Amino acid sequence: MDDPIYKILKTVAITFGVLWLGWTIYEGVVQENIPGEKAYEAANRYFEDGNYTQALNEYEAALREAPDLLPAMQGQARSLMQLGKNHEALAIFSDAIKREPDFAPTYANRGILYDRMGKYEKAIADYDKAVSLDAEKVEGPGWLTRFLRLETETVPTAAARSQYLKEQLAKPASERVLSIPEKDAAQRPHKK
Repeated sequence: MDDPIYKILKTVAITFGVLWLGWTIYEGVVQENIPGEKAYEAANRYFEDGNYTQALNEYEAALREAPDLLPAMQGQARSLMQLGKNHEALAIFSDAIKREPDFAPTYANRGILYDRMGKYEKAIADYDKAVSLDAEKVEGPGWLTRFLRLETETVPTAAARSQYLKEQLAKPASERVLSIPEKDAAQRPHKK
């Protein structure tokens, strides 16, 4: 078999086989296993699928393995918020902020929670703090993420929601529209 195409295909197949074997060994043996990481990744998948109860269970499993895993704590609070357990979520968001006071998404998420709870002044303060820390991280999902989720409309950013609330609070109480449940439900928590 002196066919040059056959030799090229054979070489490519062997190369990919060796690469696959190397990656499998790296993943299974060499790569460092971070405590709580597998449960955390599973929780993120459940959260993205909208299965907040299972996500909460997995975030809690990750925290049992690694009590200081801040992303799992933040995920736990996001799940509780989505499940309507506002006071539990608020306590965890506040604790996460104490532990990492410069992480903008936690402020944005606590702002969303305050917003849902009708505590608009506190929501504005958190939205503004999130924007001042890192406006890019709290913009919301980009066009590709929205496309993959089949979301046709952009969701309100922390800055836009803060501005809207400020405008509404400046109006007389009888003219204010602070909450539109259908639109407010579209505001997604921030992960990173």
